[in-house]
Amino acid sequence: MVKYFETTSVFRFSWDQVAQGFWKRYPNPHSNHVLSEDTIFREIRGNKLFTKRLLTKTNRVPKWGEHFVNARTVKIVEESITDPKEKVLITYTRNIGYVRVMSIVEKVVYTVSRENPNWTVAERSAWIDSQVFGFGRAIQAFGLERFRKNCQQMVGGFNYVLTTMFPNSTTTLSHMTSDEVMTSKKETLKDAAKKATDLAKSKAGPIYASCQPNKT
Repeated sequence: MVKYFETTSVFRFSWDQVAQGFWKRYPNPHSNHVLSEDTIFREIRGNKLFTKRLLTKTNRVPKWGEHFVNARTVKIVEESITDPKEKVLITYTRNIGYVRVMSIVEKVVYTVSRENPNWTVAERSAWIDSQVFGFGRAIQAFGLERFRKNCQQMVGGFNYVLTTMFPNSTTTLSHMTSDEVMTSKKETLKDAAKKATDLAKSKAGPIYASCQPNKT
């Protein structure tokens, strides 16, 4: 069984501002765990920008986790498609290395809010899996809780960047949690069948295919 996590954040900044700020998210005070980011592929096709980046993050694990993972850092592949005409930014990230211990597949879609055209909605989905026999569920639960906390840091950090870049804009950011007033959809946490992973990959698959350089 795969752990599935879904959350929606509403940024009170325009889509154009969010799309600009996306490339300048790091560094920020909320994301000290992000050590580096490198662009390894970028290409414009039609009206869309295709980008692939490699991020390096710290990989803190609890004492019990050292039995499975001893690396201090983890590499993250981030692929994205930016469509300024339709005002849609889609990102797809996955960890590389130690994927059998724990793999996290994440998809985020940034679109113009239906409630207010000057706001941006970020819909985030994540699939967390582990293939470690006998410890899979425990590792999934740990990964899910960490991912949930990291989401709060990511939202806070992105808001900090947007506020810095666009100080004259409305800087309130609403992020859905079970403890706060909800300004948009919902936060859903549930166990999903294995087919959820296949569904995630099928939805994000076009990013993989489209981001590959054309061979001549």
